[in-house]
Amino acid sequence: MAELVAVSNAQEIIQDNLDYTLFSWSKQKGLAPIAVKHAEGVYLYDYDDKRYIDFSSGLINVNIGHGNQRVTAAVVKQMQEVSYVTPGCVTQARGELGKKLAEITPGNLQKTLFTVCGASAIENAIKLARLYTGRHKIITRYRAFHGASYGAMTAGGDPRKLALDSQQVPNIVHVEDPYCYRCPFGKEISTCSRECVSHVERVIEFEGPENVAAILMEGESGSSGCIKYPPDYLQKIRAICDKHGILLIADEVMSGFGRTGKWFACDLHGVVPDMIATAKGITAGYLPLGALIVSDTIAAHFNDHVLWLGLTYSAHPVACAAGVEVLKIYEDEHLIENAATMGVYIEARMEEMKEQHACIGDFRNTGLLGCIELVKNRTTKEPMAPFNAKPEEMAIMNKVAARLKQLGMYAFVRWNYVFIAPPLSITREQVEEGLAMIDEALSIADEYVI
Repeated sequence: MAELVAVSNAQEIIQDNLDYTLFSWSKQKGLAPIAVKHAEGVYLYDYDDKRYIDFSSGLINVNIGHGNQRVTAAVVKQMQEVSYVTPGCVTQARGELGKKLAEITPGNLQKTLFTVCGASAIENAIKLARLYTGRHKIITRYRAFHGASYGAMTAGGDPRKLALDSQQVPNIVHVEDPYCYRCPFGKEISTCSRECVSHVERVIEFEGPENVAAILMEGESGSSGCIKYPPDYLQKIRAICDKHGILLIADEVMSGFGRTGKWFACDLHGVVPDMIATAKGITAGYLPLGALIVSDTIAAHFNDHVLWLGLTYSAHPVACAAGVEVLKIYEDEHLIENAATMGVYIEARMEEMKEQHACIGDFRNTGLLGCIELVKNRTTKEPMAPFNAKPEEMAIMNKVAARLKQLGMYAFVRWNYVFIAPPLSITREQVEEGLAMIDEALSIADEYVI
């Protein structure tokens, strides 16, 4: 009887969600979501007690793993004291989190405007760049995603914006990506002259450097396919910014807070941006919070100029309290070091899997931010599904995704990419558990190799 009640409850929960809520980025008919009853560590559990290993950390944000009760306790304590104050008031949690961010960010990034998510951090970064410089153009990359609000969506090149792009924010200029596996300039990284960099400088010359407020770059590429920067790419972009008085904004929404094996991905590149826009890992998804961290030079400008930015929920005390505790957890549980170690291990295992699966065209990874690019032919690099694939072009990849779900994996599969981005708390044994499922699912794709 209890089992029947549980099944009935699960069906009712799913149906209520389908009947009364809308789902992101999807046709609303034909969805089959997992009804998650509880989650712990790297695992999700449904109402049938089926366990799913979360190999995408939710939306690459649950960095500390699920169900850490230290965060619960910190949130409850804060709510018992004060749940909300206006952004004109201050709390201990706000100051403590801001101080910690100043300690872990590179260079002279010292002050933070707290937002509610990654998109709102990007929106405010664009506004602030224009306020500070008096210029209006923003240079961004085509294969990047910066959020789903209009400004952030325009700044990204992700094709999810195309249905709405008749109302794009003006003065966003896109450039080609340093996509070495599919170089838009037809070069090989070992012999190229960094045409991907000279291309950016040429676009700036065309647009007028005196008009360009900022260059917006992901600290490390995420949902566009974990495209790896050439080793000196960001350093050269930083030099272009310095030459022309342009600000460098690092989007560390996905790549921040240990995801790449460092606090921030820009640390890997030896680059200090003028601003870092971040979210996700700041609370590990336990509560919504974003942050725009700026240099002391930029902050000083607004000592005598009005900062025309603000949000009702800026520096929300409960979200800040969650952030304070999450940052302590990263350090106490050595999660950033583990991300680096597990990333190296996964890279070695993927080299072995390449020998077994002809469908693996490329594997790109930094720490625990990686993806497998599946192809029908390694020589021609024909993808299993094209960029911005139509539903009927996703047939093969849908089979791969369905098999992963059947095997007990919650994974992010997009176009011809299978992402590997588990929580930073993952163990070697859990990595092997997940890779075994991917190994089996890739056998489906192998059947379509030509």
